[in-house]
Amino acid sequence: MRLDHPQEEHALMSAFMVICTFRDGTDMAEVMSVVEEEQAQVETLTAEGRLGPIRLSLARGTVFIEAFADDPDGAVATVRTLPMARWWVLDVFPLAPAPAAGGAA
Repeated sequence: MRLDHPQEEHALMSAFMVICTFRDGTDMAEVMSVVEEEQAQVETLTAEGRLGPIRLSLARGTVFIEAFADDPDGAVATVRTLPMARWWVLDVFPLAPAPAAGGAA
């Protein structure tokens, strides 16, 4: 299904938090060599409504990615299209739906 507004499209899917931890021994110089490619893919996936916010904890070597998919396998498949995913161990958590505007949490 293709909608004019990606935010409407991901509203039809479930939200997942994908925790991406760099494998021990990862050469960060190699990781940095794919930053531009990573940014381009993030832009594409965000425009398609498949990714939400991405947060990074440098101190923990961990990336937190909100992904929208039909199921956890779909969320993993989306994240695996990112160039940096080759260095990550992934853990996926389903997220509770956001409360309706004006509603209680």
